[in-house]
Amino acid sequence: MAAPPPANLDQAPLGDWVRVTRIGGPRGFRRRLMELGVLPGTPLRKTKVAPLGDPIELELRGTRLSIRRAEAAQIDVAPGSEP
Repeated sequence: MAAPPPANLDQAPLGDWVRVTRIGGPRGFRRRLMELGVLPGTPLRKTKVAPLGDPIELELRGTRLSIRRAEAAQIDVAPGSEP
């Protein structure tokens, strides 16, 4: 039996490509992510996790950025493929 797909970015496996389906959270947080290129439909993957689990490094659109684990939990994702 296959594992269920991740519901949010925090639960996504390290190294797997996923596609953003929805960004939740406060308006300022959503705006900041959208300015950085994290939009619904964007393929991205978790590349690194700090030793204590926070922050998380993401790869998307040819760049890398780090966000907090609590912020990653507000980004809904679906299985995706490499861009």
